[in-house]
Amino acid sequence: MRTICFYFQVHQPFRLKPYRFFDIGDDHHYWDDFSNRSIMRKVAQKCYLPMNALLLELIQKYDGAFKVSFSISGTFMDQMQAYAPDVLESFQKLVATGHVELLNETYSHSLASLKSKDEFKDLVNKHQEKISNLFNGYKPTVFRNTELIYSDEIGAMIAEMGYEAMLTEGAKHILGWKSPNYVYVNSVEPKLKILLKNFQLSDDIAFRFGNKSWDDYPLTVDKFIDWINEIPKEDETLNLFMDYETFGEHQWAETGIFDFMKHLPEAVFNKTDFNFSTPSEVAKKISPVGKIHVPIPISWADEERDLTAWLGNDLQDEAFDRLYDLEKLVNTIDDEEIQRDWRYLQTSDHFYYMCTKFFSDGDIHSYFSPYDSPYDAFINYMNVLSDFMIRLKEKSIKVEV
Repeated sequence: MRTICFYFQVHQPFRLKPYRFFDIGDDHHYWDDFSNRSIMRKVAQKCYLPMNALLLELIQKYDGAFKVSFSISGTFMDQMQAYAPDVLESFQKLVATGHVELLNETYSHSLASLKSKDEFKDLVNKHQEKISNLFNGYKPTVFRNTELIYSDEIGAMIAEMGYEAMLTEGAKHILGWKSPNYVYVNSVEPKLKILLKNFQLSDDIAFRFGNKSWDDYPLTVDKFIDWINEIPKEDETLNLFMDYETFGEHQWAETGIFDFMKHLPEAVFNKTDFNFSTPSEVAKKISPVGKIHVPIPISWADEERDLTAWLGNDLQDEAFDRLYDLEKLVNTIDDEEIQRDWRYLQTSDHFYYMCTKFFSDGDIHSYFSPYDSPYDAFINYMNVLSDFMIRLKEKSIKVEV
């Protein structure tokens, strides 16, 4: 029997507060506590709590035959502990069923895999420790890099760290004539299985579900089942990967998104030859059909499915390079607040806000950004980074003394 693999990204960044040039050297608290708390509570009520309750209901209704997976960033786990312990408890109940898989990633949802192998490994290990602490010793065996960023080299690092599988985007320019509905392997380390997102059907739910100008609106369960049944019979897995905030936040409850998910499993069981599996189950059950070659990093973001959502313009590259110039100095300083701020400053969202794209991708970036423009995002970030550098130098002098 063929299988459907649901994966949800769960992430919230620690947003920076407005930080002026004149704050440099005086104010060492960078985080917008009010916004971070209020956004977390808002999305908790609209998405996390009702969707977690629905998934628990579905898992219990189908006696574990319905399964999902999550990648929960370290910054999100920190915010749950600080602002939303009820959300944390609801995720813990889901994981305790034994039918929800947790994936590992970098603690701060960072781009470290593109810059520093040592920092990348450190953030992955810290994320594993956090998951173990909050979820009763849980140890993931599957990896999901920030925003599904992947390349042959990154995959080889993940294989070296002992993971059995990794998720990424089924990008058309990489696949060519191949289908995302199979299991592949890393071209450098074939022991690492690669699961690819079916972006067409995933994005029908994540992006187009409530779009009344979409030719296929409204998306009903029966219509989606028809599309599933059109998948060639030889295709083995349908990987539906999306942001968890799709449910209730990006697609409001009024669109019918919760009802869609509530009735989808029954329709899959009764009207298709698919069941549900977690990523590790897919990797174990389905034999790979060949290598996937990705010499240049890909992601699931924007039309290009590359890195230009975070890197590529002068603002992003300057901020990114200046940040990682500090890595060696940070590693010499044993200070909890310094290490926390270092991790939070690496979060990819800060660079996403600096994107200068236009048209549809630009609209999406503007929707998520707390700034009026990418230039405001850059100036604010660099002011914070300047103060952080002062703190590092002061701490390093004390260490030397």
